[in-house]
Amino acid sequence: MNSCDFSLSQYSYAPVADDLQLQHFSVKEDEADIIPMIKEAMEISPDGFKLFASPWTAPPWMKDNKEWVGGKLLPEYYDTWALFFSKYVEEYEKRGIPIWGFTVENEPHGNGNNWESMHYTPKEMTQFVQHHLGPHLEEKGYGDKIILGYDQNRAGIREWVDVMYASQESSKYYDGTAIHWYESTYEVFPEELQYAHEKAPTKYLIETEGCIDSEVPAWKDDAWYWKKEATDWGWDWAPEDQKHLHPKYAPVNRYARDIIGCLNNWVDGWVDWNMVLDKQGGPNWFKNWCAAPVLVDTESDEVYFTPLYYVMTHFSRFIRPDAVVLDIKWTDTDLIATAAQNPDGSIVVVVFNEGENKKNFQLNFEGIRFRESETKITVDAQAIQTIVIKPKN
Repeated sequence: MNSCDFSLSQYSYAPVADDLQLQHFSVKEDEADIIPMIKEAMEISPDGFKLFASPWTAPPWMKDNKEWVGGKLLPEYYDTWALFFSKYVEEYEKRGIPIWGFTVENEPHGNGNNWESMHYTPKEMTQFVQHHLGPHLEEKGYGDKIILGYDQNRAGIREWVDVMYASQESSKYYDGTAIHWYESTYEVFPEELQYAHEKAPTKYLIETEGCIDSEVPAWKDDAWYWKKEATDWGWDWAPEDQKHLHPKYAPVNRYARDIIGCLNNWVDGWVDWNMVLDKQGGPNWFKNWCAAPVLVDTESDEVYFTPLYYVMTHFSRFIRPDAVVLDIKWTDTDLIATAAQNPDGSIVVVVFNEGENKKNFQLNFEGIRFRESETKITVDAQAIQTIVIKPKN
């Protein structure tokens, strides 16, 4: 919603200052690219998908610093900013694109004053959701739209969920919590994820953004994605007291480790940012280049499916919507794994072998009996493997 660093330029759907009723609201900036892309994806996808939207910032005229970067939403514009959300739903749904929900603000702690951003404290965001955004969407007939709070790194989640879910009133309009992975290249933060789940066990916990950032991606070089040298921003830019959270760590390993760790700690969904980029790792007006699962040479129209794409398919292709994650334990420290049961009864086990040696292992299922020969599995070194057990008819 509005522009971000991966836009071609900075823009807002509400460019006219002090337009309190948003009479000049328009999504024309999205009509040449974003909207046609979504509609084409909807036509192609046999199963469909859910869309949620996130603002990086309100238009500068609504903010205390009158800038695209940083600053806070002025309280006198809380109602107008809530109206902005319903206008967005209205305009997109007019074009045949249903909106599942929103995060209230992408990265409310800011992004180092680099590109579009707007700051909230946990109390400020909750005040906005409880007294403005939630009631407004309900009044406009959009009360079924999902609202996700927070939307930044996992290490800071406790102070946010303590405020968001402090009472029935404060939590009424929150449907869940959104998180990012940039706090660490390696650490999953399971204790923080478990804390957030226990604070609101019936609400969503969704990883809404993760990517190999601060990198120009390698083109048609699969080996690069397995190299520790292809690391993220933290290796060069993290403060000294946080350097230990950013060791050199191969992108493929990071994707597999993080998705498995999230699924095993109550996370309901995992979203890549961005799924498709050009060879440079953009477009991005700020030149904040990132790697992506799918890269496109825009001059030759050639597509490169990187190893990150194939890591993600181990999960997205086999663990289907509404699957239930199962409790799983393993004894070999070179292996990490997750398991889920799909609505059709099939059981999916994804195993990642980070070690340098091939591994043989035995699958055992509590309450389910198999012949031993059916559950003896081998996984190669530095490999990810998915096992699907289909129900007997």
